[in-house]
Amino acid sequence: MKRHLISAADLSRADALLILDTAEELASLADRPIKKLPTLRGRTVVNLFYEDSTRTRISFEAAAKRLSADVINFSAKGSSVAKGESLKDTALTLEAMGADAVVIRHGASGAAHRLAGWVRGSVLNAGDGTHEHPTQALLDAFTIRRRLKGAGPAGPAAATPGARGAALDGLRVTIVGDVLHSRVARSNVLLLSTLGAEVTLAAPPTLLPLAVGSWPCAVSYDLDSELPKSDVVMMLRVQQERMNAAYFPSVREYSRRYGLDAARMARLPEHAIVMHPGPMNRGVEIAAEVADSVRSTIVEQVANGVTTRMAVLYLLLGGTEFPATDNAAGVTR
Repeated sequence: MKRHLISAADLSRADALLILDTAEELASLADRPIKKLPTLRGRTVVNLFYEDSTRTRISFEAAAKRLSADVINFSAKGSSVAKGESLKDTALTLEAMGADAVVIRHGASGAAHRLAGWVRGSVLNAGDGTHEHPTQALLDAFTIRRRLKGAGPAGPAAATPGARGAALDGLRVTIVGDVLHSRVARSNVLLLSTLGAEVTLAAPPTLLPLAVGSWPCAVSYDLDSELPKSDVVMMLRVQQERMNAAYFPSVREYSRRYGLDAARMARLPEHAIVMHPGPMNRGVEIAAEVADSVRSTIVEQVANGVTTRMAVLYLLLGGTEFPATDNAAGVTR
């Protein structure tokens, strides 16, 4: 793997499968009395968050602590950033403190890339503007693989869910909603296509980027026509906080055309799953009965986020082979 994880495009198919396989090994820790590994003992991971976050920040913190790393949480609010300190000066401060890895979330696209040029440690992009969010794509791929390993248009295969080494070849994934402002959508299109999935974006024309024609995916304006042939439906939140114009007539109209309710879910194949990166706008892009159904993986995605980010941190900072561990204590043999 490369030293940084800025974009899903940084990952080859082999890199992505290595992360997913490592995450599969790490997932076994969740059932052990002691969930920590000593792998990153003595390493320092800084969570540098310029935007509000719940799932991603806590997930990265939990992942680093389970690998025994020291964690420093940096929030722009209440820091020198509020006094006008630049990203570069903050980066130099972290460098002086000996940060081995910096996890950054920033409102400006390209911030993670700039940071990588200023620090010697590894930089992990936890979301930059409307650009990318690669670890979200990885945890989504991990969740899909655990639920639908070997599935395709004919339905799930008999293989054991979560078995190592499997890609997502032949799976049909439909990503629905506000693609224009979604860093999750960009990263998922890149990663899922690398892993062999067939990705379709379903959204109104006003919520699609101008350059979407160069993306490795298909585009549809009709959600209803895509549902019967989808193995995975990934709903995106309408990011009204990033909108500076009227992209659709009304929330009610958007929900009627692109919201996933029980009636639409009934059109999916029996094995199909419903995903959402969170936070959700219940009643807008997804109905409550769909979000809470057994076909929803939303809670699983949160749990899998810790495991997947542990794998990324381990591979960037610890090594390229997963250590064998004692079944009871999680101690490296």
